[in-house]
Amino acid sequence: MNLENKVAIITGAGGGMGKVVVEQFLTHGTKVAAIDLDLDGLNELKTQYPQQLLVIQGDLTDEQSVEDAVKKTAETFGQIDVLANVAGIAQAATDIEKVSLKDWERIMAINSTAVFLTSRATVPYMKQQKSGSIINIASVSVDRPRPGLNAYVASKGATISLTKALAIELAPYNIRVNAINPGPADTKMLGEFTASGSDEGDTKERVFRKSVPLGELITPEAIANCVLYLSSDLAKMMTGSVVNVDGGRGI
Repeated sequence: MNLENKVAIITGAGGGMGKVVVEQFLTHGTKVAAIDLDLDGLNELKTQYPQQLLVIQGDLTDEQSVEDAVKKTAETFGQIDVLANVAGIAQAATDIEKVSLKDWERIMAINSTAVFLTSRATVPYMKQQKSGSIINIASVSVDRPRPGLNAYVASKGATISLTKALAIELAPYNIRVNAINPGPADTKMLGEFTASGSDEGDTKERVFRKSVPLGELITPEAIANCVLYLSSDLAKMMTGSVVNVDGGRGI
């Protein structure tokens, strides 16, 4: 899994899952552009990998911000081989009649529209070099929804559909597009799915952990390992795939 000569863009790089993805790429010698609004968690990595890591503060829901971040990556490293769309937000379990339009649009913007914007900005560079890999983080909840996660499930379903549409569209350019469905992941975001007034710790144990047949929450490292695999030549014949890293939750 040789990733030393590759350049990867990671969105949501400051979050629990995103930071681990960044770290994994860096340890494999990949040059990384880490994009997020909150960059506090990346300062130590920047000190440790000053030549490998480009940290960019960007709003993934803003067209110009995305275009500028992708352009800066290409100008700094000379190419773009991988786009990993890790950024995402949760939805507190809410009955559909209580979901505001503002909340719906925010979830769709970050979980789905941002994937469109980053892909649109990155694809021209990949087309020019006739190669590339795009990995979109979706969710096993698309296949196994939980009550009250209506907007979240819809946003991740859109991401999976976009993944498949781009896979067939970009195949002639040797650009592969795949999605990963994490199961309940052991990150701060998991607690944000809890309904208002519920005990976060109890829900995490009683609802989420016990829903995983293998009996454990999914670690960010497990997701990062799959991202790296799909980025590498080991997965050169995989495109349009939706890979469940979920401990059997999707069965």
